[in-house]
Amino acid sequence: MQILLADNQPQVRFGLNVLLEHQAGIEIVGEATNARDLLAQSRRICPDLILLDWNLPKMQAEDLLAQLREVCPHVAVIVLSGRSEAHQAALDAGADGFVGKYELPERLLSAIHKCRSAQNPCPHSDAAKSEEACSC
Repeated sequence: MQILLADNQPQVRFGLNVLLEHQAGIEIVGEATNARDLLAQSRRICPDLILLDWNLPKMQAEDLLAQLREVCPHVAVIVLSGRSEAHQAALDAGADGFVGKYELPERLLSAIHKCRSAQNPCPHSDAAKSEEACSC
């Protein structure tokens, strides 16, 4: 599973890298610090999953989620936020999951594994090289 990290806080990205680097079947394929960078990387990489900070600079999260769906419709998105009130807004905007930054790491790992088991991979990912090209 290819994961793209999107958070403007370097310590959060570092923590996510440390948590995920030794997880079997998970590869961090990029890091974005703002919405424009995330969209550009998503177009180029078409990851399987994006871990998205709800307050990523340069665009409202709801608009960003909509654009991500256009750029790479097969990507799963788990929203991360330190604000519990963002939970329902993220799900309403189309996120596949939500994990509070205040929750235990096991909660994030569980959400990632849930997305992995339910995933419809991007057609040009390793899991489906023989299918037609992805639109991203």
